[in-house]
Amino acid sequence: MTRLGTEAQHILDTVQDAVPTLRRNGADTEKQRWLLDENIQLLEKAGVFRMVVPERFGGLDLPVADQAKILAAISQGCGSTGWVCMVWVSSAWIVSLFPDRAQEEVFAGGSVRVSGGFTPSGTLTPVEGGYRLSGSWRFNTGVPGAQWNIHAAMVEHADGRHEELFALVPAEDITVADDWDVFGAAGTGSATSTVKDVFVPAHRVVDTSVYDASTGDRWNADAKGRNYNMLSYVLATCAPVYLGIARSALDLFTERVAGKPITYTNWADQREHPYTQVTVGRAANQIAACEALSQDWLRVLQERADRGEKMTVEEKATVRGQVGYVVEATKAAVEMLYDISSASTIVRSNPFQRAFRDIAALSLHALLTPISSLEAHGRVLLDLEPGTDYI
Repeated sequence: MTRLGTEAQHILDTVQDAVPTLRRNGADTEKQRWLLDENIQLLEKAGVFRMVVPERFGGLDLPVADQAKILAAISQGCGSTGWVCMVWVSSAWIVSLFPDRAQEEVFAGGSVRVSGGFTPSGTLTPVEGGYRLSGSWRFNTGVPGAQWNIHAAMVEHADGRHEELFALVPAEDITVADDWDVFGAAGTGSATSTVKDVFVPAHRVVDTSVYDASTGDRWNADAKGRNYNMLSYVLATCAPVYLGIARSALDLFTERVAGKPITYTNWADQREHPYTQVTVGRAANQIAACEALSQDWLRVLQERADRGEKMTVEEKATVRGQVGYVVEATKAAVEMLYDISSASTIVRSNPFQRAFRDIAALSLHALLTPISSLEAHGRVLLDLEPGTDYI
């Protein structure tokens, strides 16, 4: 990875200093099923929510590789906080693909938290000047603390044609249910959001051209550097969360293992057992290999954006497949370490068990589940169609 710029390095340094605080707040974040205010304020002050806001609006407009490094560091402190930040940051970047008027409204403060999702479980009805939006969206990560939310919805046109659109809605128009109660990633507040007959002006709605950053009516439509393929970009910002959680699990294991006996055996220090040594070496290298692999797709995304080119089907399928592999491999690395941990690991005050549960829960995300991702990649490698539009 290239050397971080001054602004990115400052954010990264601040986040790394905050890792102990984020980790300490993990239990309370999990109990309240949402991020502690301290976490949000700390990251706001660090500049995390300015990362993708264009410079013309007072943001930092960081490249995706810098974003990835910072998101991984946040996730080392708290998986839930890392996942929410990933959603807020990546969704804010999506706003940069909306028309100028929408960008001016959302980015006005220079720092913003935007949530959203791709499942079109709402309906848009055309009216004068825009649309009326209604619907409910499950698993809407980060919506309890977002200022805006992007809702995917279907519209039926006068000619009977159905089309998927993305509507940008301010938080005050959204009702958030208290229905997020899960065993892992519990602090993400991925609750159900509901919108009932809310007017959305036309400039806050985009069509599926958003997927390859081909939307118009915006100042940056032909700009170089940040018009990434949307799904590849989102996947590239998801992967650092898994990498950060896995790196955290490795650190937590090695910090605690020194001098621990293996109960009911003659081993007085678990570090001396060859199986422990092999397992730690294998887990560490598996995580490092995934970190190295991530540099390839980050490079491809940036090179294509810098040249103003669209990614090929092969490149997009590779990103999805490799991210799916990272999800699979990092989860396996954490499980390896869990399997040689002492029974006290299951105590809730031990942050390792939270990392174990968080990565297990997040590995089930439909866009990131390894089987579907590797299938799409493998199909393209075999000269078949990817079998999904989500690449």
